[in-house]
Amino acid sequence: MSGNVQLLTDTLAAAKSEGRAALIAYLPAGFPTVDGGIAAVKAVIEGGADVVEVGLPHSDPVLDGPVIQTADDIALRGGVRIADVMRTVREAHEATGKPILVMTYWNPIDRYGVERFTAELAEAGGAGCILPDLPVQESALWREHADKHGLATVFVVAPSSKDERLAEITAAGSGFVYAASLMGVTGTRESVGAQAEDLVRRTRATTDTPVCVGLGVSNAAQAAEVAGFADGVIVGSAFVKRMLDAPDERAGLEGVRALAADLAKGVRRQA
Repeated sequence: MSGNVQLLTDTLAAAKSEGRAALIAYLPAGFPTVDGGIAAVKAVIEGGADVVEVGLPHSDPVLDGPVIQTADDIALRGGVRIADVMRTVREAHEATGKPILVMTYWNPIDRYGVERFTAELAEAGGAGCILPDLPVQESALWREHADKHGLATVFVVAPSSKDERLAEITAAGSGFVYAASLMGVTGTRESVGAQAEDLVRRTRATTDTPVCVGLGVSNAAQAAEVAGFADGVIVGSAFVKRMLDAPDERAGLEGVRALAADLAKGVRRQA
């Protein structure tokens, strides 16, 4: 295992050695602007996030709920490009030393070119990619180039995934497994539920790779609940909502920094 993926692996292992789950934050590149998005990534890390997923805004974000769709629309209307995503990864990683991944749908990578995308992401210091809509059976080309450049390939599993399918997905992935806590799109919810715990249990039966839970976590109490059974807690919409609801960018940055600090306490206070 080389380079950037090793940093991700070490970061998750360090959290485990502290007897806690890792806090993984998601923010889209280019929102509210490219510079503002970079500042937001730095702010959540300052607040206590261990890892950040930088979203590549897409015109058809099938997994994302209305909050992230709104932010993606703002970024796209602002003219965000893949080069801006790479710049976000580079500047955030260089400033913080933390592992930064890209979360993206397959279509933009396919159009950009797999070799070009993986080479540029590795050169920017990226730790890997989360690919929610790339089927494992169609991922060989991606994984070949990701492996060549020392990038993690994070696949998403869902409560509907059968055990045989989970084994196939976890065998192909690296870095961590993204366990979607429930069926549906991203967004904050009242409870994360027992489905997530059962999915983590079934996924862990197939792999030693860390299993991190996302979709629906928005506060410290929920983070503590998920930290009780998962290796990492992934929070996205709640951060984006803080930025959307803020009266100006400075207030938005203060909001996401404060939320990260609250969630960081949550993952250390397992329910």
